[in-house]
Amino acid sequence: MKWWDALLGRTDPVQPDLDALFALPSAAVTLQAATGLVPAGTGAVCFRAAEGGAFAELERDVAGLLAAGDGPPVEESTDTYGYSWLLVRRPPEQLSELVTDLHAVNSSLEAAGFGPSLLCSLVSFADGSARNIALVYLYKRGTFYPFAPLSGQHRDNALELQVRGAIEGELPLEPDLGRWFPLWGAPGL
Repeated sequence: MKWWDALLGRTDPVQPDLDALFALPSAAVTLQAATGLVPAGTGAVCFRAAEGGAFAELERDVAGLLAAGDGPPVEESTDTYGYSWLLVRRPPEQLSELVTDLHAVNSSLEAAGFGPSLLCSLVSFADGSARNIALVYLYKRGTFYPFAPLSGQHRDNALELQVRGAIEGELPLEPDLGRWFPLWGAPGL
C-alpha cells in the first residue's frame, strides 16, 4: 500500500527522536553567543494524563525517580486546558542534567505505553532583562521551535525568529511556523 499512499500524498508520521534533547546543551552555547540568552534552570514536560491507577502510579514513580538521591524535586501542575506538566528545576549551569531529567520523564512515559500522550518538552532561557524564551520540543513532530512570551498573551516574534536563525543547524527546527504554538502559562517560563 506504500505506492497508493504516495499517490494520494499520504506520508508516515514523523517518529519522535528523544535523543534530540541531548543537542540542547551545545545549542545553548550557540544561543548565548548569538543572543545573550542563557539557561534559566527550568524545564518541563507536557502530556495528556490518562485515567486510571497505572498512569497515576507511573507519574509518582517518575517524580520519585528524579527526586531520588540529590535529584531535583518535581513540581506537578495542570494547565487551563487540562494538560499535565512536570516541572524540573536545576541550577542554570546544570543544563545537561536538566536535559537528562526531561529525557528520563519522556522515556519513562513512552516505555510504559503512554508515548501518544506526550505533547512537548521545553527548556527556558533568559538574558537577565525582561526577555524569556523557551525552546520547545514537539514530541509528535520531532522538532523544536522557540516561544518567547510577553505580557498579556503576546509573543516576541522578532526574538523567536532571531533564535531560530541562531540555532539553525544545531537542532531540528519546525519549518511550519503555524505549528509554533503558544504555551501561555507554561510552568517554568
